[in-house]
Amino acid sequence: MCFTAGAIPMLSERVKRVQESGTMKMKELAGQKKAEGKKIISFTVGEPDFDTPKHIVEAAKKALDEGHTRYLDAPGLPALREAVAKEEKASNGIPCEASNVLITPTKQAIFETVLATVNEGDEVIIPDPSWVTYEPCVQMAGGKAVPVRTREEEQWRVVPEVVAELITPKTKMVLLNSPSNPCGAVETHDDIRGLADLAKDHNLLVLSDEVYEKIVFDGLKHHSIGAEPGMMDRTITISGFSKTYAMTGWRLGWLVAPKPIFKGINKVQQHSITHACSFAQYGALAALTGPQEPVRAMVKEFQERRDLIMKLMKEIPSFKCDTPKGAFYVFPRYEGKMNSEEMALYLMDKAEVGLTGGASFGPAGEQHLRISYATNKKNIQEGMDRIRKTLA
Repeated sequence: MCFTAGAIPMLSERVKRVQESGTMKMKELAGQKKAEGKKIISFTVGEPDFDTPKHIVEAAKKALDEGHTRYLDAPGLPALREAVAKEEKASNGIPCEASNVLITPTKQAIFETVLATVNEGDEVIIPDPSWVTYEPCVQMAGGKAVPVRTREEEQWRVVPEVVAELITPKTKMVLLNSPSNPCGAVETHDDIRGLADLAKDHNLLVLSDEVYEKIVFDGLKHHSIGAEPGMMDRTITISGFSKTYAMTGWRLGWLVAPKPIFKGINKVQQHSITHACSFAQYGALAALTGPQEPVRAMVKEFQERRDLIMKLMKEIPSFKCDTPKGAFYVFPRYEGKMNSEEMALYLMDKAEVGLTGGASFGPAGEQHLRISYATNKKNIQEGMDRIRKTLA
């Protein structure tokens, strides 16, 4: 084989098609500014600022001391799989067993699921706006992401009637995220029932990302589509420890899948990460089976922070925002001629506040900003004051 001189073709076409993460881009920029001596207040990433509860840390330390540092079976620690199944049945009503549970980082669970189920040319319906990683996962699997536009007037919910209009013979999957990133939307039980009916009527899979399931406010209840009649056989439910237990750096989550799909996803796990970190899984087991008071305390604090940031946004005339029902983000619309990336960079430069332009989450996010309030109240107060003064 003969090669001509010139640049070496390093990257695959699939990677070239994928956009970088808008949230990580702004997080890294905020870090650079801080290193330069700027006093940046960062609202960029969805990372709880709380410490991981001590009993979880101690369980992982104990596992290390006891030598639990070797390979596990790919699906994860048996006791942890049992605990996840028990939690999903008790809290969400999903009729699963430990054999349906795979332990893996939450983002990895999404990627593995899409890679195991989506063929070249398959269509996956995803919310618009939605988390920055969904569409790249679909693209890297060779599929096509089909955005279902959500609206502020409908509290950013995925409305079944709108989804129905997008279903074609190529549709393979509907991807849901409730509570949602970036909008904090929470699907109603009627929404979930309607989407379940669509999935059954059109023989579709559903990937339900429920990583914020415990962070809901105002007495609302989280509803899992996998608990609806006939849906366990076609739903992959994904959740995790990062948001609920302030365990972002632990990189641990789980998925629940019907047996045939579970087997395919497990193949991807075997040939990629093998299994999630062994000793960290003992900490995760303590998280699920230990005291839940730290979770309740964190959710209470998140609701107080939400109420504070909503109060402060009302003092910024160019901001308009509905009250989010869950997660820890607000997604205000702003007035002005700058696009959302320009506005985010402007506020980073002039207000020394880091946040993410809404278009990073899809076309419907243009003229919006995502602000994560997973930080302390002092930062929220100071950061919003800076924005108000800058935009005055």
